[in-house]
Amino acid sequence: MKKIFYSVYFFGVFITLLTACSSVNTVEKGSATILPPEELYGKLFYDVQNKEIFSDSKTFVDALPLKDVKEIREVYYNLQNKTPASISAFVKRNFNIPGTGTVTYRTDSSSINQHISKLWNVLKRPADEEISGTLIPLPNQYIVPGGRFREIYYWDSYFTMLGLQEDGEVETIRYMVDNFAYLINTYGFIPNGNRTYYLGRSQPPFFAMMVQVLAEEEGGEVYVQYLEEMLQEYEFWMAGASELSASNPEQRRVVQLGEYEILNRYCDDKPQPRPESYREDVKTAKASVAKFPKRTKEEVYRNLRAGAESGWDFSSRWMDKDAAGNFNLYTIHTTDILPVDLNSLLYNLEQTIAHAYEVDGKSSEAENFRKKAEERKELILKYFWSTEDQFFMDYNFRRNKNTNVLSLAGLYPLFFEIATAKQASAVAEKVENVFLKPGGLVTTPNHTGQQWDAPNGWAPLQWIGIKGLRNYNKTALANEIKNRWLQLNKNVYRHTYKMLEKYNVEDLTKKSGGGEYPTQDGFGWTNGVYQKLSGE
Repeated sequence: MKKIFYSVYFFGVFITLLTACSSVNTVEKGSATILPPEELYGKLFYDVQNKEIFSDSKTFVDALPLKDVKEIREVYYNLQNKTPASISAFVKRNFNIPGTGTVTYRTDSSSINQHISKLWNVLKRPADEEISGTLIPLPNQYIVPGGRFREIYYWDSYFTMLGLQEDGEVETIRYMVDNFAYLINTYGFIPNGNRTYYLGRSQPPFFAMMVQVLAEEEGGEVYVQYLEEMLQEYEFWMAGASELSASNPEQRRVVQLGEYEILNRYCDDKPQPRPESYREDVKTAKASVAKFPKRTKEEVYRNLRAGAESGWDFSSRWMDKDAAGNFNLYTIHTTDILPVDLNSLLYNLEQTIAHAYEVDGKSSEAENFRKKAEERKELILKYFWSTEDQFFMDYNFRRNKNTNVLSLAGLYPLFFEIATAKQASAVAEKVENVFLKPGGLVTTPNHTGQQWDAPNGWAPLQWIGIKGLRNYNKTALANEIKNRWLQLNKNVYRHTYKMLEKYNVEDLTKKSGGGEYPTQDGFGWTNGVYQKLSGE
C-alpha cells in the first residue's frame, strides 16, 4: 500500500511544483556576465562531473580559469581524447584547482580562544576586484567558514559575527553586513553564498539579526541605515503573495492556507541538479523516479535545492519514510513543508523592520509591520504547535498536518519569544528527554546517514537552543547544554587542534559524519558560538 500511496501522492503534486518557483534572469555586472558553471563551461562541466574527475563535485565549480573562458571551451570542444585522464590533465592545465587549506588551520599550543582569535585572519578574504570563475565579487573583506567552503555563506555569517563581536572585530562585522547589503541591492536577495551557482536560492534570513549585532555596537541608527535592504529581503521572501488564492495557493516561497493566512517555505528558482553537488543530485533523482515513476527529475531537483536553501542539507525534516520504514533522501519533498524556523525568522524580520521605522520616526509604517508580525505569530502558534507532540513541528500544507519529525527547529519560537510560557515548559521537557546528549543537543533523534540528523550537533542550533531556553528562565537546562557543548569542543581541540563544522554529540569517542562531504575544519560558526558562549 505504501508504494501505491507515494506514487499517487507525487503524481498529484509534481505539475504544481514545476511552476511553483519562477526562474531567475541572467545577471550582469559591468561588462561581464555572471553565469553558473554549467553555462560558463558547457560540455566541459558535464564531462568533469559525470566522469568524476574530482571526488568532490564542488572542486571544479570553484576552480579559477587561467585563460579566457571562451578559449578554454573552444580548445576543449576540439579535444579528441576525452578519457578521464585526458580531461583531468586538461583541467589542470587550464584551471587553478582549489585545495582545502586545512593545514593552515592547525596551531601550536595556543588556548582554544586564542586559536579562534588567530583564525579570523586565516578565514578572512580581501575584497574582490572582479568576477573570477564562479566567484561573485564583494566590495569588502569577509570571513569564510573554512575547508571546502571558500566563499561567504549567508546564515553561517550571523553565528560567525557573534564571535567577532566577542573579540571586538566590529569593523569586520560592518564590512560583512555591508557585503550582504550589496548583494541585496545587486540581486534583490542574499544568495546562499557569493557563487554564481547559488543565484537560484537564499538561506535562512538572518540579515535582520546581523543588523541587530551591529546596532549593539554602533547604535540604533544602524537599523535605519539598513532599512531599505531589510525591506528588499522581505519582498524577496513574500514575492507572489498578492497572487495567492484558493485556486492558486502557492507561489515561489509563499503558501496560502486559509483565507488570508500566508506562511513561507523554502524553494529554489531552478529545477536542475546543483552544480556543486551535481553527481549526488543526479543519483538521488534517478533513485526517486525509479521508486515513484510519476515523479519527474525536475521535481526532485527542486526539492533538493529547497533543502539546500534551508541550510539543513539534508535532514529527515524534508523526507518521508520509504517502504521499509526508513527516512530516505529519494523521498525528499521540501517544498511541501512550511518550516517553523523560517517563519520564526520572518516574524523577527517583520519586527525588526517595524523597529527600524520607529527609530526613523515613521509610526504608521512601523505599525503596519507590527501588525504583520502579530498576524504571523498567531499563525505560527496555530499551525506549528503540535498538541500531540507538545513541541513546535514543521507543517505539511499538502497533507494539512504537522510532520512527524522532531527537530531543533522547534526551538526557534523560544529564541524569538513567540511561544507561551506553557509551551516553552513542554519544549524544555522534550529537549531534556529527547535532544540532550553527552556533547550537547542532537539535531534530530533520527539516524538517517544525513548530516542534519543524529548523531550530529551543530553550533548554531546549540546557540538557538540555549538562548531560547534562557528567554523562558530554563537556565539550568540551558547551562547544561552550554557546558556539554563547550567541553566537547575543547576535547576535540585538545586532540586535533581543530574547530569542526559539526560534532558527534551522542558518542564522544567518534567523529561526526553523514551527508555529501567529510566534516570540514575551520570553522566559522563553530568559532563564533564558542567565543560567545565561553565569554559569558
